[in-house]
Amino acid sequence: MEFGVLSTAGIARKAFLPAVEASEHTVGAIASRDGERARNVAEEYAIPRHYGSYEALLGDEGIDAVYVPLPNGLHGEWTRKAADADLDVLCEKPLAADAEAARGVVEHCRERGVTLMEGFMYRYHPRTERAVELARGELKGVHSVSATFKFPLSDPEDVRLSPELAGGSLMDVGCYAVSVARLFLGDPERAFASVHDSRGAGVDTDLAGVLEFEGGASARIASGFDSQLVQRYRVEGENGWIEVEDAFDAPTDELTELTYRVDGREGIETFDPVDQFRLEVESFASAVESGESPQTDGAEAVANMEAIDALAESAERGEVVTLD
Repeated sequence: MEFGVLSTAGIARKAFLPAVEASEHTVGAIASRDGERARNVAEEYAIPRHYGSYEALLGDEGIDAVYVPLPNGLHGEWTRKAADADLDVLCEKPLAADAEAARGVVEHCRERGVTLMEGFMYRYHPRTERAVELARGELKGVHSVSATFKFPLSDPEDVRLSPELAGGSLMDVGCYAVSVARLFLGDPERAFASVHDSRGAGVDTDLAGVLEFEGGASARIASGFDSQLVQRYRVEGENGWIEVEDAFDAPTDELTELTYRVDGREGIETFDPVDQFRLEVESFASAVESGESPQTDGAEAVANMEAIDALAESAERGEVVTLD
């Protein structure tokens, strides 16, 4: 598969381009609104073609699919335009600015007959797969998940602080915490959250939330831009627990671990270094080839966005929100 990349964003340069290079696939073109920047990145990563506009890249007949790492508020628009160009789409999370927009994007891609996948790369890590296997196979009565993703965001001009571009810690990193809570507990029925905007930017820079699920299970969600890096989750059941550190942006060159206690038996499982972005790319290409729905498909993106919307609405209203 030959990819086109819509933007020279940091995640594209640091994670996606190296991941594709390590796979059997290629990047044939990259675009930026700044033509010189596109040229420089293309030269640095040996990408054959570069464009000074996203529209020009979508007209490149050599590419099979596009990767969309644009700011959150632009994901939906350019995923639709890529689908109009008959290109399959791997879009960074979250798929759109809200659940309503996400539904429209999913339907648009379905009508155009293109594969759509949301880029939650941690879902493709063998450790995540093992955590799910362990929880479903050995934990009884899973009733609680706590998930946190925080890091220090220092640049006051960062697009993640822009309300117009659907910024905020919940949308940027809290979406991972919501995703992993749903992975183990399903879709929530109610949400409550409180937020703080320490920069006066008009977006949350710190969020604490609770999701409530059928049968009394619950998840505690935390995200933020004002703390040192922490990314972890813990799953609790009647007979034990599972804990994962460095849970979402896992290192590609270090061993990773999963810790658990089940029925009084404690264990640590170690996983060899792996590039989860490469695994994501390969899973996407496989879904395109087979015609099967990706693991993180459009329906999954909409469901995650519904929970995110409920947390945001709760924080705004100062009360519990019930999900439809």
